[in-house]
Amino acid sequence: MGEVDPAFIQDPEHRPKLCFSEAEGIPMIDLYPSREKDPSALDRLVKEVGSACKEWGFFQVINHGVPLDHRHKVEAAAREFFGESKEEKNKVRRDAVKVLGYYDTEHTKNVRDWKEVFDFSVEEPTLVPASLDPHNQDVTHWHNQWPHYPPYLREVCQEYAKDMVKLALELMELIALSLGLHQKRFHEFFKDQTSFIRLNHYPPCPSPQLALGVGRHKDSGVLTILAQDDVGGLEVKRKSDGEWVRVRPTPNAYIINVGDTIQVWSNEAYESVEHRVMVNSEKERFSIPFFLNPSHYTMVEPLEELVNENNPARYKPYNWGKFLVTRKRSNFMKLDVENIQIYNFKV
Repeated sequence: MGEVDPAFIQDPEHRPKLCFSEAEGIPMIDLYPSREKDPSALDRLVKEVGSACKEWGFFQVINHGVPLDHRHKVEAAAREFFGESKEEKNKVRRDAVKVLGYYDTEHTKNVRDWKEVFDFSVEEPTLVPASLDPHNQDVTHWHNQWPHYPPYLREVCQEYAKDMVKLALELMELIALSLGLHQKRFHEFFKDQTSFIRLNHYPPCPSPQLALGVGRHKDSGVLTILAQDDVGGLEVKRKSDGEWVRVRPTPNAYIINVGDTIQVWSNEAYESVEHRVMVNSEKERFSIPFFLNPSHYTMVEPLEELVNENNPARYKPYNWGKFLVTRKRSNFMKLDVENIQIYNFKV
């Protein structure tokens, strides 16, 4: 990725500023009380989570229960994999048929991202619609492609995926309680989940004022759990004033952000937030996001408990699987228009 090809260059209004302000006030939440028997401590935790979802759409968590050695193993495997030759990585290259695996030409908002990725799904195989046609009910399977090198990558990734699912469901229980719902209200949506994990590598960029590791976007799924290294680069669009602010890496913490699906389920009580990734000219950066997604047959719509005469549904129902495969299409071609978004289903 030596020279900056025009495909990477952001429009002037979306180019990053090399001087940045670090986000003040992004909530840091200690999850320890969720495992305690103290009801008052749990109540306080639920309020903290609800406030963070409402005010920021982003928060960080500590005492999350993910074994540190599991995280270190998957981080080491990612570094080793991306250090392989392009020829070796391309053996598990993804395409429109094999949609999981290695890729280095992904676009966000139709501008190429300065990164390379390796994607694998939590469920093997993952069930998804076979066609974009809303009347076609056929399903197909997405299979993971595992590289030969490093040989331990598959094992550590699968182990880490279990940790992520466990943490994600714990967070969803807290979010449910914060919305006044039954603690396990969301669990039914994840029986045949389409969740996946991405290993990200952002090489040094000779012109970090022109390109982005990932362009501005919102996550379309339910929840994202991000592990980032100490280099940093994640920026969030602050809800209070629309300014881009940097999220400082906190050792061993996870960054959580609300996705579009929660925005719809909560009928906009909680909103997803735009974010992007900066690159720099000196250091490479690694990150590992886990994307919690529902089953392909889930109809996403405002939950009936949160809709009434005074707060009518703000979205029409849409099928998550069809939405997902439509979004995936833009990974393999540059579209003439912006890809499908939840606002396409606004009432």
